[in-house]
Amino acid sequence: MIKLKKINGEEIVVNASLIESIQSTPDTVLTLTSNKKILLMDEVDEVIEKVINYYQRIYSSVRIEKG
Repeated sequence: MIKLKKINGEEIVVNASLIESIQSTPDTVLTLTSNKKILLMDEVDEVIEKVINYYQRIYSSVRIEKG
């Protein structure tokens, strides 16, 4: 889950795996897999960085055992 700020200033938490696309039009438009669109204050690069950090935190704790 990542924390984002909607265009009206409201903070929301989004499941990163449900993000389908992010566009800058010039506002940042987040499209979810449900086709729901959310206007954000966050810049596209900020959203990408949050998603990357989220997955790094998840997968840094995963250990692969070689058999």
